[in-house]
Amino acid sequence: MQQDFILIGAPVDSGASQPGCLMGPDAYRTAGLVQTLQNLNGKVIDRGNVAPRPQQEKPHSNRALHHLAETISWTKALSQAAESACETGFPIFMGGDHSLSLGSVKGVADYAAKQDRPLFVLWLDAHPDFHTPYTTQSGNLHGTPLAYVTRQQGFDGFPDIIHPVDPKNICIFGARSVDPAELKALKENDICIYDMRAIDEKGIVGPISEFLRQVSANNGLLHVSLDVDFLEPGIAPAVGTTVPGGVTFREAHLVMELLHDSGLVSSLDLVELNPFLDDRGRTARLMVDLTASLMGRTVLDRPTLSF
Repeated sequence: MQQDFILIGAPVDSGASQPGCLMGPDAYRTAGLVQTLQNLNGKVIDRGNVAPRPQQEKPHSNRALHHLAETISWTKALSQAAESACETGFPIFMGGDHSLSLGSVKGVADYAAKQDRPLFVLWLDAHPDFHTPYTTQSGNLHGTPLAYVTRQQGFDGFPDIIHPVDPKNICIFGARSVDPAELKALKENDICIYDMRAIDEKGIVGPISEFLRQVSANNGLLHVSLDVDFLEPGIAPAVGTTVPGGVTFREAHLVMELLHDSGLVSSLDLVELNPFLDDRGRTARLMVDLTASLMGRTVLDRPTLSF
């Protein structure tokens, strides 16, 4: 069955402190994302890169915060682009730092509400990104998307969250760097989080399958947000927030294969690729390969399941 893939470039650099993520969308194109999806019987519509409207910066009580107005503009533009793309196909948001998910998840949630279906979010990331503009000590807004889309307090000036994501519909997978303020907020909101110790103990299949059963039982739409730092830095060096101890090459592909088998994924973020930090494009190619596994690339004319 042919799938229509809607590529949306999000050259967002405002949410991180290490410049370079703005080159991400073109790096994915150069690494062959379009051809890869076409080879999987997909029709690819590349809508180009989103461009936000300039907005005047305003002072904030958290002096560490930076690029607040720019990030708000990105959120507005990307939420509109996301909702529109969901109407016609499977959106893939090519980032860009993880603050792009402020807009992509909001837009997908608005679309899900129109369909009278709940939105579920699988957050593949070394960080839970559950800060608010007031609690972040780094001032990097790429650490705030999940707090925003669950309608936590402190996002003054951002577009109103009319259709918040239920915290119980979120699974953070692969975490290994959590700040105290985030940990407190995660516990208060009863968010499911599997850190790397839990993955080491329980493996990949059980936790992912349990979450997918929840999505299926509730007839949910599933948004997957894949951060480069989900991966072990040795295989994916092109990220400004490397954290040792990430998932391996095969573990990452297994996650993608399980997601494909479920048939539940309806939208995807590819975030935090910083080509300036890459080694001859190896991280970009790996992210494209993982996308291919998510979309059903086969080995020996069958899904890459064990014999």
